[in-house]
Formats: sequence, C-alpha cells, structure tokens
Amino acid sequence: MIIQCTTYQDGKRLADIDVSALPNALRNPDLFTWVALKDPEPAEVLMMQEIFDLPELAVEDTLHGGQRPKAEEYHGLLFISLKVVEQDGGEIHYGDLYVFMNQHFLLSVRNGVRRGFADVRTRAEREPELMKQGAAFVLYALADAVVDRFMPVADGLEDQLEAIETEIFHKQPTREMMLRLHSMKQDVTELRHALPTVPTVRDEVFVRQYARHQSHRGDGLQDYFRDVHDHLQRIGQSLDNVRDGILMAMQVNMSLIGLEQSEVSKKLAAWAAIFAMMTTLAGIWGMNFENMPELKWPLGYPMALLLMAAIGLILYRRFRKVGWL
Repeated sequence: MIIQCTTYQDGKRLADIDVSALPNALRNPDLFTWVALKDPEPAEVLMMQEIFDLPELAVEDTLHGGQRPKAEEYHGLLFISLKVVEQDGGEIHYGDLYVFMNQHFLLSVRNGVRRGFADVRTRAEREPELMKQGAAFVLYALADAVVDRFMPVADGLEDQLEAIETEIFHKQPTREMMLRLHSMKQDVTELRHALPTVPTVRDEVFVRQYARHQSHRGDGLQDYFRDVHDHLQRIGQSLDNVRDGILMAMQVNMSLIGLEQSEVSKKLAAWAAIFAMMTTLAGIWGMNFENMPELKWPLGYPMALLLMAAIGLILYRRFRKVGWL
C-alpha cells in the first residue's frame, strides 16, 4: 500500500498529493516527489511502473523479491536493491527495500520490513539545504538508516561469541556449543551477503548526476556517502572478525572435546591394565593342572589375593603418578 506521496520544492515540504496527481507533479521540473510503498500488491507496483516509466527488469525484481543487494542504472534511472536486517527475540529477520530514482523523484518499496522509515523522512525534512539535492540526499538517508540497523545485530553476534568462548573454557565443551557456533556462522554469512551495495552509490559521478540542483552539483554529499561506506567497511570487518572467532572457537571446542575423550581413554586403559593383570593371575591358577603345588598350599588363596592386590596397588599408584588416574 502507499504510505506517503509527497512533493518538495527547494528542499521544503510542499504538499501530500494523491496518486492521481503524480503525473502533473512529475512534469513540473521545480518539484521533487518522494513516494513510499509498503508491502504493495502487484497491481500497485505495475501502476507505479506506468506512472514513473520504470524499467521492466527492475519491476520484475521488485515483484519477485529476495534480491541480493545491488545498484543498476537504466537510461538515467537508478534502481537499488537493499536488504534490511531486523532482530526480534534473538532471531534475525530480513526484509527488502527497493529504490527507483532520478533527479525528479524517488520511489521506495519495502517488503517484509517490520519497522518503517518514518524517522528517515523526518530527518530529511529537518535539513532543507541538503534536501535541495533531492533523490541523492534521500537515498543517502535511506542507506544510512539501513546500514545503522546492521550495527546492533553485528554487536550482538560479538557478544554471543564472547559468551560462548567463556563457556568453552569454564565449562565442559558440549555438542550444543558446536550447534550454537554453527548457527552463528550461518548468521554471519547471511549478514555478510546482505550488506548493502553502496560503493557504486557513493561514487562522485553518481552524486553529481543525481543531485537535483545544478548550482550545488552534489557538493558535500560525497562526504555523506563516504561516511556510509566507512560504516559498511567497519561492519564488514566486524563480521569477518566474528567469523574468524567462530572458526577458532569451533576448533578449540573440538580440541577440548578431543582432550576430554583422551582423558577418558587414559582412565579406561589404566583400569583395563590393572584388571588385566589380575585376570591373568586368576586365569593361570584357574587351569587346575595337577602339578601346581600352590593349589595344595593352605595359604595359597590368601596369598593369591594379596599378590593381586599388591600388583593392582602398584599399577594404580604408577598410573596416578603419570596422570592417567
């Protein structure tokens, strides 16, 4: 559905208009039009295609959804696909934001995004000098808001990793820890793929092409897009560090599990050696040959038990000394 359809003149909000008034507004070179759609029906997207003369391939991507972040240019019109990340109850949710823009209008379409961008519009309208740049500044404001939503998610993954690392070294490593680490690794990979494609958007050529007023020609906007790009780089580096930390934690967890299994194997081997000696003696005396003089000895039984106990004690102390028991 259509959230808002607003015209601006010289960076200032002029009026909210009906969809039927869009063609007239677009014909006015002094106006900049900003239209926002939320979870639109296909018919609404097709109507916007007819009004704004949108390219067929870009509209098809919008209707199908699930596109990777990208920026494509179609004969003076820029189409940008962005992933919007949100976290609810510990689960990471992804939505889509599609932007169509030229010097005279910007159309934003969001699908599956729970939290809107009303704050972006409010911020843009508080800065009429920058709003004079039209679609270029609005795109910056939207991209900045999208990138900012990645930061708490990336920070949350870092906190989760630190908590798991503490558990690994202070508690017994378990299979459940490996599953949590693997789940985090998948989240990091998905986040890395979802990072917006801003390097092309921040390019000076782009800013100068899509800035609205020739007198300004996008002056100053390069710094704003560079700031978004810096945030993206920092988030990307943070996610790479988390991914490396997860891989290291998985290796450490597996090593600790292997050490734990090795300790158990040592204990089992030590006890097996102790009882093997006793079993060997019992087996020898259990053969019942007639020419075994100790079988007729009155103290044979207690001495056999004492010998088994002595050998068992010697082996036990020996294994204790080397750390097997």
